[in-house]
Amino acid sequence: MFECLQQPGLKGHNKRMSPDEKGTNLSSEPAIQYDPTKVDFDLPGKHHHRLAFHLDSGWGFSLVPLTVINGLRPVAPGSSLVAIAVFGGTHGNEWEGQVAVKRLCQGLDPNEISGRVILMPQLSQSACAANQRVSPYDNVNMNRAFPGNPRGTISYRIANFVKSQIFPKVRVVIDLHAGGREGGFALCTSFHPVPDPAQFAEINEVASLFDTPFVLIYSSQMASGLLTDEAEAEGKIAIGGEFGFGEGVNRKGVSHAYEGVLNVMRHYGMLDGGISKIDADRPSAPRLVDARHLEDYIPAPSTGIWEPLVELGGNVKQGQLLGRIHDFSNHSAPPREVYAHRAGVLIMMCGVAVCQLGTTLFVIAREGALANRS
Repeated sequence: MFECLQQPGLKGHNKRMSPDEKGTNLSSEPAIQYDPTKVDFDLPGKHHHRLAFHLDSGWGFSLVPLTVINGLRPVAPGSSLVAIAVFGGTHGNEWEGQVAVKRLCQGLDPNEISGRVILMPQLSQSACAANQRVSPYDNVNMNRAFPGNPRGTISYRIANFVKSQIFPKVRVVIDLHAGGREGGFALCTSFHPVPDPAQFAEINEVASLFDTPFVLIYSSQMASGLLTDEAEAEGKIAIGGEFGFGEGVNRKGVSHAYEGVLNVMRHYGMLDGGISKIDADRPSAPRLVDARHLEDYIPAPSTGIWEPLVELGGNVKQGQLLGRIHDFSNHSAPPREVYAHRAGVLIMMCGVAVCQLGTTLFVIAREGALANRS
């Protein structure tokens, strides 16, 4: 197999950088790795790669971007090295995470870092190129493909690479999402109700470092094969998040995602400095809310055009009118009114006009608590 290509004089990228080189990419093009298992995750400095996952039904590759940074700053006395992995583009039409992780690939300076940072801005690169939720090559949702399969279709092989090559090398896993066309979310970080109290408490603490208006505890019963599910099961500090929706690039969402990762690195001593307040306009800390039960994920009772009457992130009362579903096959008929099944925070709602029977129309979360109650 082909080995990682290095530019002459830049082998290892482990020379000390001059001030004008800080944050710059020292190679003109990322190296192509035809065998992704041969990536050297221990090489000092910052290294950009394209992982060549061969296509299933044709000659060619999906070139998945990867940046590995092994910090050159000495570890503080009494501290241990921490490693984190940050993913964007698990779903291809969710852009805030992709933009934030790409910025981290360019901007992080190994001279200022202790520990290891692994960055994948477009995990499902083929889905990202197509601006759609699933890969066009195998029609697989990357966030349902874990733990993966080394002999499976392309999405399962990429998931297996993450599971077998990245997870063993890190303690903290961050997967940056947005609503895409699935739904609108109030800005939030998120995690599942893991059974271990210490893991639960640390995950909640790290999730709050993104300074989003909400930290959401959400159901792990909705689907299987999630990236964060797999990381949580391995005991990782695993954080998800919803940083926008509508296949756009939310300015605040990118800021919370990018600055939040920097806060996580400061929290673990990987970067110098204190935790920064990301949303200067909101003095309060993130609000912990809980939607771990499936009965809080309300499906659309019919297909039609959704007219919302409330705002995302707002408090709602039980029985409050949330919106109307219009059926234009009979324009003289009254719309179907939809009411809140209980009081709480409207954390998610259909973000496009057309709602389909059975798809999640809205989610109402209750106030959260640090005790991991079932």
